[in-house]
Amino acid sequence: MRLKDFVAVYGQPYSSMLGINLKSHRNEDIVKWFLAAILYSKPIRESSATRTYQCFERHGITTARLIIAAGWDRLVSILDEGGYTRYDFSTADKLLEVFGNLEKLYGGKLNRLCEASGNPAELEANLRKLGKGIGDTTVSIFLRDMTQIWTKAEPRPTPLVAMALKRLRITDLKRYAKKHQIDVVRLETALVRYSKIFLKKGKTMRIVP
Repeated sequence: MRLKDFVAVYGQPYSSMLGINLKSHRNEDIVKWFLAAILYSKPIRESSATRTYQCFERHGITTARLIIAAGWDRLVSILDEGGYTRYDFSTADKLLEVFGNLEKLYGGKLNRLCEASGNPAELEANLRKLGKGIGDTTVSIFLRDMTQIWTKAEPRPTPLVAMALKRLRITDLKRYAKKHQIDVVRLETALVRYSKIFLKKGKTMRIVP
């Protein structure tokens, strides 16, 4: 299969899959995606992370203020409801710390955090400062989709993307996307799924770059 065809099938961004409209530029949508990115960053089944985010949305707890107001016990309950049981306690701690700092420092608005960042490196640093649980993987997952609307979003590839790039012998993701007229967010997302669904499980899927 040609990589361009693979991207057409597997390249839907996670935010879009969840029904989050980042192109609206609304803080509510950006915070929803940040919550989802935190959930996807753990080494857990993608389906469990997706289901857990949907539980948060169903309960209407998708803003910094509402996450803080929910409290630890209710957050654990929602995480368990979604099947996030392996990391429920630590993730509840993380969510309260991260969104508590987001509320305290930026009034719960990630757009303000971006505006307060002078360059891509500072943007990543400010995201990490929200809590010790925000690491490279969370930042990369979050900023991958945010490149659609934040010019300062220039995330490094996650280990899953790096694995796929190595297998396909692609040295520069952006250059490849531009050369082949492929949306870079869709390309990177497809590479995540290539690693998850095929490479990590030893399944055969020959892709021609």
